[in-house]
Amino acid sequence: MALEDHRVVITAAGRDFGRTLALQFAGRGAEVHISARTLEAAERVREEIRAQGHEADRVHAYACDLTDPASVQEFAAAVAARADRIDVLVNNGSRYQHGTDLLSASDEDVADTLASGATGTVLATKAFLPLLLKSAEPDIVTMVSGCGETGHHRSDAHAAFYAAKSAQAGFTEILSRRLRDQGVRVISLYPPDFDNHDPLSESWEGAPRTAKDPLTAQSLVDCIFFAIGQPRDCFIKSFHFEQV
Repeated sequence: MALEDHRVVITAAGRDFGRTLALQFAGRGAEVHISARTLEAAERVREEIRAQGHEADRVHAYACDLTDPASVQEFAAAVAARADRIDVLVNNGSRYQHGTDLLSASDEDVADTLASGATGTVLATKAFLPLLLKSAEPDIVTMVSGCGETGHHRSDAHAAFYAAKSAQAGFTEILSRRLRDQGVRVISLYPPDFDNHDPLSESWEGAPRTAKDPLTAQSLVDCIFFAIGQPRDCFIKSFHFEQV
């Protein structure tokens, strides 16, 4: 799927799967607007993308702290100053918190986990919705987690992370219904733990992807490109994965 005509915003793209998404969208020709909590982290990924031959004026880096409403607004305003629309918003940002013991996390950790995953997703979607509505093919993609599924209990993530992911699930569920009449597709992914191979390494192409292997970032990227590549009468609401 070629994406030369797409403008894509990706939150928390400074490392891990956000970086993977930025590199993969850019690799398919999209104009990418990437954020990270620090500008330096976003700029590192921007330079990696440019080093792959992507046009300098089609990859942009921003600082955005998803726990800070003013920072989210500044991010959206900065993108709007460069683009009259966006076609895809990828809500990737969400702080992970480990620990099966509720008492193992500080109050500050709990608040930050909830704010980045739950509040940050709502604020980013709200801030970018006006730009999405100017697109002829707007899509909102949210990386939730298996932890956002009702009854899920297999992860060692902290309960605050479960709460944040459940909030994302509830938000995207109602948003899918309420934005359909405006042509906006809301696509959510609920992956279990997965292997995130470096897209710039040999392991990206050589990663094992059999039924006996863990889910890979490659397959998640394939799911996203499949969903946004469908005709506009096809609303794929979510991807759920077998837990192993």
